[in-house]
Amino acid sequence: MANIKSPLNETTSDLAAITTILHNYFDGLHHGDVVKLKALFSPDIKLKSPGVRRSLEQWLTDVELRPVPAKLNKPYNFKILTIDVVQDQAMAKIYCPLFNFNYIDFLGLLKENGQWRIVTKMYTDTKIYTDTKEQQ
Repeated sequence: MANIKSPLNETTSDLAAITTILHNYFDGLHHGDVVKLKALFSPDIKLKSPGVRRSLEQWLTDVELRPVPAKLNKPYNFKILTIDVVQDQAMAKIYCPLFNFNYIDFLGLLKENGQWRIVTKMYTDTKIYTDTKEQQ
């Protein structure tokens, strides 16, 4: 279950909107749906991983060209680990297992003009969350 932190003055509608964005992100990754993914991000975002910087367009092209996990019957094991909301900004830590990778993403979100969007994405592959079969 996710650890959700929000000051008392934050509305449940903000948490619901952020959670919806995260689930749409998971669905977009699992189904290779670049249209759905693009709608979640601010257009000026840079995606960052240790030693790697990509524009949104570069990343979406990579998603579009890679195999589609849903078509390969890969499991849908994405998880929201934490969401921290402070007024019109939020940080989400999520688990995104894709193919032989176990990504942990930190997604920064801002609420601008009444709408939440992902404005930062940092990610790395980690073996911390691998299943027990791989650890044997």
